[in-house]
Amino acid sequence: MRIKLNKDKKRRNAEGFTLAEVVVAVGVLAISFVSLYAGMSAGFAMTRVSRENLRATQIMVEKMEGIRLFNWNQVTASNMIPSTFTERYYPGVAKGQASGITYTGTVTIVPPATLDFYPPRAYDKNMRVVSVEVRWRSGEVPRSRRMSTLVSKNGLQNYVYDR
Repeated sequence: MRIKLNKDKKRRNAEGFTLAEVVVAVGVLAISFVSLYAGMSAGFAMTRVSRENLRATQIMVEKMEGIRLFNWNQVTASNMIPSTFTERYYPGVAKGQASGITYTGTVTIVPPATLDFYPPRAYDKNMRVVSVEVRWRSGEVPRSRRMSTLVSKNGLQNYVYDR
């Protein structure tokens, strides 16, 4: 079998790419890969922040649901509801130390008279504003969330089954 080589110089030069074409193609590919990487990084960062916000909301709802179960005397007069708390998210062990995010929070219970909003003053002694605030650090950025509700003396806690 004989292989015939094309010795036509013009045809041989037309078959390849020039250096300028190769440089432009490499530049377009580089910009595409950098953009793709930036988009993926931003997506993962958004997912992480959303997960942290969701966990903070879960912590606040858990504290509010716990307060719902206390009777009026426990809400107003006792120290059964701690004013500060610490919760961990995504606990794991990395090199012998606990890893993950630490959420710290405060629970404040005040009469509504200390705030400037409705209901009228006649209800001040029978109502309390319960606020739960959660703080954490996401990387180097401090973040916080807050949730508030009103608790009344004749509210839902009177319907909880008590033995």
